[in-house]
Amino acid sequence: MDAEISSGEAGRKEFDLEFRLLIDAIYHRYQYDFRGYSAASLRRRMKSAMAHFGCRTLSQLQDRVLHETEVFAGLLDYLTVQVSEMFRDPSYFRALREHVVPLLRTYPSLKIWVAGCSAGEEAYSLAILLREEGLLARSLIYATDINPHSLAKAEAGVFDIERIAGFTVNHQGSGATSSLSDHYTAAYGRAVFDRSLKERIVFADHSLATDSVFAEAQLVSCRNVLIYFNRELQDRALRLFHESLCRHGFLGIGPKETLRFSSHADAFEQFVASERIYQKRSSP
Repeated sequence: MDAEISSGEAGRKEFDLEFRLLIDAIYHRYQYDFRGYSAASLRRRMKSAMAHFGCRTLSQLQDRVLHETEVFAGLLDYLTVQVSEMFRDPSYFRALREHVVPLLRTYPSLKIWVAGCSAGEEAYSLAILLREEGLLARSLIYATDINPHSLAKAEAGVFDIERIAGFTVNHQGSGATSSLSDHYTAAYGRAVFDRSLKERIVFADHSLATDSVFAEAQLVSCRNVLIYFNRELQDRALRLFHESLCRHGFLGIGPKETLRFSSHADAFEQFVASERIYQKRSSP
C-alpha cells in the first residue's frame, strides 16, 4: 500500500513538473501566457488534450507543441473557454436593458468591450440588445479573445440552427422587443446573423494576461472568464477594465464571480448586485 501511495505521489509530482514546463514552453515559443490561469482547470484540460493527441505524457505533448504549430493551434482550443450561448443568463441582459441602457443613452457615442468573447455569442447578443434600444447606430463593440480560431468563427457570425431555439428562449427572457429571427437568415442548417450587426463589432486578438488597454469604454462585459484566472491575473484584468472604463462606466462579470477579494474592489461600487454589474467610482 505504501509503495502504491509513493508511486501515485511520484506520478503527480512528475505531472506537475511537466505541466509547469509545458506552460513555460508555450509562453516562450508562442507568447501565450497561461501562467496566471487556474492550475486545476488547466490540468483537467491538458489531460483531455493528451488523450486527443494520443500523448502518454505531457512531455510528449510538449514535444509536439514545440515542433508542430498545428498541434498548438488545436491545444489552444482546449486551453481557452469555448462554452457560451447568446443571451446567456437572460436576467443579466434584462438588467443591462432596464438599469444600464438608460444611462448609456446620455452618451453621444458608445464603446463596449466584450473581453473573452469566444465565438461571439455575447457580442452579437449585445448588438441585438442595442439595436432594440435604438443605440446600435452610435455604438462600437470591441470583442476580444486570445484564440484565433474562436475569433474567426465569431467574425463569420454563423451558428448551427440547432442552437437557435435555446438562443431564442434566452433572448425573450432578456426583455426582447423583437424576435431573434429578425436578426439572422437561416439556410442549410445554419443561422447567419445580419451584416448590420457585424458592422458594429470589431473582433480582435487581446490577452488579459499580457496586453494593455486599447480604448475607452462605457461598458466592459467579461463574464465567466475571471473564474479561470488565479488571484494575481484577476487583479491584472480588473485593473485593465478600470483603466478602460470612462468615468462612471459599467462592468459586468459572471454570476459566480466577484470583486469582493480583489485589490480593485474599492474602485467599483455595486450597481445591480444580483447580476454582478458594477459602476466605476469617481475616485477609488
